[in-house]
Amino acid sequence: MSHDTCEFSCDSIRRWWNVRGRYDYPAASSILVLVDCGGSNGYRHYVFKRAIQQLSDAISVEICIAYYPSNASKWNSIEYRLFPHITRKLKGVILKSVEIVKQLIEATTTKSGLTVKCNIIRKIYKTGKKMSKEEKENLTTIHDDYLGHWNYKEVPSNS
Repeated sequence: MSHDTCEFSCDSIRRWWNVRGRYDYPAASSILVLVDCGGSNGYRHYVFKRAIQQLSDAISVEICIAYYPSNASKWNSIEYRLFPHITRKLKGVILKSVEIVKQLIEATTTKSGLTVKCNIIRKIYKTGKKMSKEEKENLTTIHDDYLGHWNYKEVPSNS
């Protein structure tokens, strides 16, 4: 309904965690999020790292971020396994409203049993958020030893 921002990404993860994740994985101490390198969640975006830290604090779970290398979105299993089926469902349909898109996405199924859940987040997200140098220095991001600029984690500050 608004913009693809890091806040939108984190709200989507939070919603998944609260609706499914914490019930499907009650013993989970961490969440692994596989991310492509572009857009609002790019590996150079400090605002995304801050948002992930805030999410980690809010749900009290460590969040590990691992980026696909640039130009390697073909490895993204969601794009590879899900999007073609959604595209087929939307083919030839005039998309007059977000509700129609939601209905068509949720009607997406495959012979192997894939079903899709879709939610509309009606929040307005502001773009252009910045961080001060001090805020950047106070991030508690833990970079992985291997490709640390692409692989890192945020640990709840209350743990």
